[in-house]
Amino acid sequence: MRTAIYPGTFDPVTNGHLDILIRAKELFDEVTIAIAADSNKTPLFTLGERMELLLESTKEMPNVHVRVFEGLTVEFARQCGAVAILRGLRALSDFEYEFQLALMNKKIAPDIETIFLMTQSEFSFISSSAIKLTASLHAVISDFVPPHVEKALIAKYSNLRTELNAED
Repeated sequence: MRTAIYPGTFDPVTNGHLDILIRAKELFDEVTIAIAADSNKTPLFTLGERMELLLESTKEMPNVHVRVFEGLTVEFARQCGAVAILRGLRALSDFEYEFQLALMNKKIAPDIETIFLMTQSEFSFISSSAIKLTASLHAVISDFVPPHVEKALIAKYSNLRTELNAED
């Protein structure tokens, strides 16, 4: 069985992420979405919330698993028995960073390949950061995320505004 992991923070999961996942399922027997617990980012959603959003997004996808991991991605890939790490590329600007990561991972774990999948052009401008900014400004994000993620973003920003107003 050929297994791959698809690591990221997924804060939140987007239609671009799901596009990469759907295409990766055609290449591998099993795909594990690996939510990074330790990252240099400050997430909006907790690990548990991100896990729930991904589980809901993938509930109709057999052979897709969602797990949280800490530490090196290649070590988690080994724990999962993965032969590959999946990475999505939106634009040339993504490539340099991803290429450096892939080379580092290859040095640490020569037996694990990094597979780059280009996002479809309709998703090439979508990023979790841009979606969070757009949602925080009350703009429509329904074309960029699944409906349950849109609801979660609206609720999260509504709660944050309520908390800020309570502090004033």
